[in-house]
Order: sequence, then structure tokens, then C-alpha cells
Amino acid sequence: MIFDLHRFESAPVIGILRGVKEESLEGVLDASITAGLLFIEITLNTQDSYHLIQQATNKYSELTIGAGTVLSKEETKKAFDSGAQFIVAPNFEEEVAAFCVDNNLAYFPGALTPTEIQKAWKYGATMVKVFPVSQMGPDYFKQVKGPFDKVKLIAVGGVNPSNIKKYLGSGADAVAMGGSIYSLQRMENGKFSDIQKDIEDFMFEVKTFYSKIS
Repeated sequence: MIFDLHRFESAPVIGILRGVKEESLEGVLDASITAGLLFIEITLNTQDSYHLIQQATNKYSELTIGAGTVLSKEETKKAFDSGAQFIVAPNFEEEVAAFCVDNNLAYFPGALTPTEIQKAWKYGATMVKVFPVSQMGPDYFKQVKGPFDKVKLIAVGGVNPSNIKKYLGSGADAVAMGGSIYSLQRMENGKFSDIQKDIEDFMFEVKTFYSKIS
């Protein structure tokens, strides 16, 4: 299935699952869906990640499942063969970009400096992952968007309900949520209702922001 960018931009949030175990996967994904989150990234440094991607893709047609922490073309191909519909990376790799473009696979490479951001966009990134944003702050997006107003940016690493609107208002086109919501302890202990509530709070802030500018 081809990544639906229009659908993503209508609710531009990715949930990052790192370290989730197979016995917790269903509960975590059910909580995410109930809370209104439709895009989930399973990182490749999670045990049995390819199997989990395949399992999630096969069972949850309403979700768009991607692979995260992808570092090479070989990993990209394995994730693609497992059913991943988008690729997220902490860095940019030309070989990965070329594979994604050739296979109509959405690509979210990591970048930080203007030069890195421009290069990733030039080689076909769907959005450029600015990471870690906690080190730069929302104003950095406003500065980058000055010369790069056409480049789509996703804020990752330090985004929470209290600052989401600042990032979106400063030029971030999307945001991601990770360990603060999908903590290993919560997932292992089956605290799915807590996960659901925190996602709902996160999504509420995003929807409120877009409702005010529409």
C-alpha cells in the first residue's frame, strides 16, 4: 500500500514504538487506534522488528505501519518486504533515498542543519525529520522555514502536549511521540489505558491547533 500523504497531513502525528514486545503489540496498537492515532513506526532496534511490522500490517488495515531507526539500504529492503509503508531514519543515506523513491516508499530521514535538511529534501524525502528538536526549540523551525518554505519538516525528540502548538505554529508540518508515552514499563505492564489517555491528550492539542487555522 502506498503511503497516503494527504491522510497523514490531516492528522500529522507518528507514534514511535521502540522495544515493544509481541505480547504487548496488540494492546498498544488498539490503544493507539482508539485514541485516534493512525501512523505507527516500529523501530528496527526492537527485537523481532520485521516480524512485528508484518504482524501489525496484516492485522490492522486502518493503521499505516512504518519502520524506524533504519540505517541502510539492506534494512530498508527488509522492512519494505515485511510490509512497512514508510521509512524513518536518524540520518540521511542516498542509497536509502533512492530505494524509497524507486519503490514509492515514503522516507523521513533525520537532519538538523540547513545543509542536511536541503540535501535530504533534494533526494526525495517525503518529510525531513528534524531531530532532536529538544536541543533547538520551536524557533528553529521558523528560521529554517524562511529560506526553505517548501520543505516539509517533522519535529521529533522532545515534543509533548505543552509545546506541540509552538512547534506547529513555528513551521513544523508534523510531530512524533515516543518514549514518554510508549515507555517500556507501560507496554510491558499492560498500561494501555494510560497510553491511550496520553495519546488522546496529544492528538487533542494537534486537532485544536488545526481547527483554529482552518
